[in-house]
Amino acid sequence: MTGYVISAQGDATALPAPLSWTFQYTSGVPCDSFQVRCLWEGTNTVDPRQWCTFQALDEDQVVFTGVVDECETALTPQGAWIDVSGRGMAARLLDNEALGQDYQVATLADILRDHVSPYGITVASQAYMAPVSQFSVAVGSSEWSVLYDFVRYYHSISPRFDWEGRLVLTPWEDNTRLLLDDATPVTKLVCRDKRYGVLSQVVVRDRYQQLTQVVNNTDFQALGGSRRQVLTMPGKSQYQAMRYSGQFQLDQSATEQLVLEVTIPVLFYGKPGDLVQLQRSDWGRDGLYRVNQAQVGVDESGGWTRLELMSPEVLV
Repeated sequence: MTGYVISAQGDATALPAPLSWTFQYTSGVPCDSFQVRCLWEGTNTVDPRQWCTFQALDEDQVVFTGVVDECETALTPQGAWIDVSGRGMAARLLDNEALGQDYQVATLADILRDHVSPYGITVASQAYMAPVSQFSVAVGSSEWSVLYDFVRYYHSISPRFDWEGRLVLTPWEDNTRLLLDDATPVTKLVCRDKRYGVLSQVVVRDRYQQLTQVVNNTDFQALGGSRRQVLTMPGKSQYQAMRYSGQFQLDQSATEQLVLEVTIPVLFYGKPGDLVQLQRSDWGRDGLYRVNQAQVGVDESGGWTRLELMSPEVLV
């Protein structure tokens, strides 16, 4: 890591050399986050209370952009340091409440204009998304939840941010495929099978029109799973909206059904969205996975990357 840039209302300040750092990259949920610890001399004249944004560079390449949430300075017999932590640019949407309103027809341009652009967020790429009729913004919703519902719920795309803090509204491209075989220096490999909370069936009801839609998680049912949820839609709902609601709930419940976690002693080994081919002679869970989260850091043990892997079909 060659440097960090902390800005206070546009005035950039370079942090001292880091003692340790961790960057957490996600598929949009939860928010990206960072934590950096640096040496801190009492002669520093900058005021951490004024810091608001953060950017990290690695050989002139931006590897993280976000907002500063907390700064803590400490003086101990072992020396003085400062801890700086915060989140990715999604924090600006998470921290701001949306105005409740109803759109007769909502387009992606409407959502970006009303709920994203006012917070200084730019879009790196976007796919075509069909307009959504009768789109409602509930009172008390965050700006992030408005964006997420429109993009993920109605168009099955995970909204997320790139390393430069720009919004990405496109499907995973599947261009990068990593190989984790016997030659890969894996230091830890964990597999977690979780059945609790996974739904086998969602029943969606519209009691006004006496309509019912049933969506099944056939893979989980084949494993003997049985957990049904019944949803009652508000007002009169379209067939497609009911179908979306049921499938959305199934997808959300299945995100942690099977999770693999692998640690490699290499910095920036992978990023969310990358496909990973696991092919090891000492492991019984070989197959194709997708990186859902990537944690990259340096501490007393050296540099490392920890990848959280899920099924390629899972959408967070």
